[in-house]
Amino acid sequence: MSLRIDMSGKVVLVTGGARGVGAGIVEMFLRAGAQVEICGRTAPPPGGGAARFSQVDVRDADQVARWVGDVVDRHGRIDVAVNNAGGAPFVGFVDASANFHRRITELNFLGPVHVCGAVHPVMNAQDDGGVVLNITSISARRPSPGTAVYGAAKAALESLTTSLAVEWAPRVRVNAVSCGLVATPGSEDHYGDAEQVARVAATIPRGVLARPEEIGSACVLLASPLASHVTGAVLNVDGGGEWPAFLQHTPNSASLRVPTRQR
Repeated sequence: MSLRIDMSGKVVLVTGGARGVGAGIVEMFLRAGAQVEICGRTAPPPGGGAARFSQVDVRDADQVARWVGDVVDRHGRIDVAVNNAGGAPFVGFVDASANFHRRITELNFLGPVHVCGAVHPVMNAQDDGGVVLNITSISARRPSPGTAVYGAAKAALESLTTSLAVEWAPRVRVNAVSCGLVATPGSEDHYGDAEQVARVAATIPRGVLARPEEIGSACVLLASPLASHVTGAVLNVDGGGEWPAFLQHTPNSASLRVPTRQR
């Protein structure tokens, strides 16, 4: 018997869904047949696909509430909400202002808080409940120099995930997808040129950065009935994480290296 994930008739919200990881998440939900609504501060380029865009700053709870209300008015339901909007530029902790730290926290933690608060009454009133997915990062559980407050905000989001999974059970499932390094159009801006990106990829056991669609596939799986007993989980989509530094100094470590690119 083959397994197929069919999201036909499901209404899915994706914050920050116009580009990067968000675009990959949107693509995979669309492939599964879902109706997808995205939001962000900047509209996607014309011809950006089948998802409907709304201009929303997720840091503003009132804007989020209006967006969710508008979606419910048009569709009558919300089945999945993906808190993807986030990120942070590389800035040393003491070089950043208090306002900078506040805005990073608002985007990466309070934004998802606002979305969760807005969608819960809708999902809780539905016979089949709903699913919330929080996109987090390996920065939540390992040192994140240069993006320290971002990492702390993602750690808070993982804690929120586990708490809400218990508070909102059994009707609403809440999970997180923890991303490792992802290849997006902005990768070279963050990591350097193609050669530098390749060097960064070599630090990952699978030897390659994730594609945004791979993050999206994990989201579709967690949102589907195949994951009906999964809640309060943090799914790592990171290619194995990072090679332990001590292996660079171990005589037999060469045998542990993945010699070729894996897919």
